[in-house]
Amino acid sequence: MTSKTIDELKDKIKELYNDKTGDFRVKFDAAIAGLQPPTVDPKSDVYKDWRGATGDTLAEFFGEWYQWGWGQPIADGLLYIRKFSWISYQNDAGLAFVHSESGRDVLADFTNLQGLQMDDPDSEDLVRKWIDELGPKRMADFKDGDWSTLNKFFIRELKPGSRWIDDSLDPSVVVAPTDCVINMIVDDLTDETPLPIKGGVTMNVGRLLAGSKYAEKFTGGTAVSCILMPDTYHRYHAPVGGEVVEARDDVGGVYYGIRDFPDLLNKGNVGYGYDYSLFEDFRRGYVIIKTPYLDHKGDPDGEGHVALVPVGLNSIGSVQFLEKFRNITEKSAPVEVRKGDEIGFFQYGGSLNILLFEANRFPALQLLMGQRIGVLQEVAHTERHMERYRRPQPGPFPPAS
Repeated sequence: MTSKTIDELKDKIKELYNDKTGDFRVKFDAAIAGLQPPTVDPKSDVYKDWRGATGDTLAEFFGEWYQWGWGQPIADGLLYIRKFSWISYQNDAGLAFVHSESGRDVLADFTNLQGLQMDDPDSEDLVRKWIDELGPKRMADFKDGDWSTLNKFFIRELKPGSRWIDDSLDPSVVVAPTDCVINMIVDDLTDETPLPIKGGVTMNVGRLLAGSKYAEKFTGGTAVSCILMPDTYHRYHAPVGGEVVEARDDVGGVYYGIRDFPDLLNKGNVGYGYDYSLFEDFRRGYVIIKTPYLDHKGDPDGEGHVALVPVGLNSIGSVQFLEKFRNITEKSAPVEVRKGDEIGFFQYGGSLNILLFEANRFPALQLLMGQRIGVLQEVAHTERHMERYRRPQPGPFPPAS
């Protein structure tokens, strides 16, 4: 049963832990027994010593996390996610706990409460804090709107013209689906069997696309990650134009349980060299776009497919498509889409888009002179977002606090 208040959830956690007929306590205790030393200074605000934790500890932690949500600044958007992640960091038993039926139920319950919190009219106070922290330069990109809750602000819309769609009439040019940090993942996708590539990176595209018949189209192809940071634009758009031939926004999955969360942040170079295979099990959707190919002369060169896979990470239970792109099947008529058209949005939390390309069609990230490749940020901004996530060499557990 879904909790209506944080106190109900806390009671639920305690009851689960004390229930000798279930496996919640067994799996949680095994997770705590398998803890690995965190890779941050014990004085860091993202450190959490879980040693000796019980159901009461976990219940109180979620209570603190919920109360923190009423006053959070953007820079602290990963604070409690990181604190919780030490349970599953390099810990198979920790992953087993958060991915177990009872563990998933508790985390989904908490995620739902966070969503209600972000939809609460009282969250309007947070909106003002976020606007102040983003500053007038960045806010100038967005339309004014109904920002009476944080979730409404989180899915704010861009002003027309604030993002230029490169070569809108050239189908061979791929554009970023959203404001993001981009990394190549793998260049030899498999449709069924995970294949280790580039030092352990894997991607089972059949699982990622939830068994879609189009998965085989990407065998031997390329995947690209587009990671959204908490303070960026959270609507996503078509990377190419053509026809949407299949789409789902309801692929269920887990919300938490990233084994190597510090590696994802990776000293500010977000997602570089990361193993994205775990995202095959996270809540997600996908859109398959049939698109025309051109040869080097600009003449027709057949047609193929590009997939956009929005993935909801920690605290995201919301992968939402616009109505016309929901649940398109082989029994539906294809839906025309132009490059840059909005597909959907994420509400509050962490997220990424994964782009899939067919074999030999997207060999590298390529930019033209004068296109944006990044921003020279003020030192304070970078330090606020990344300093606490820098990864020292692992060591033994610090003395118990």
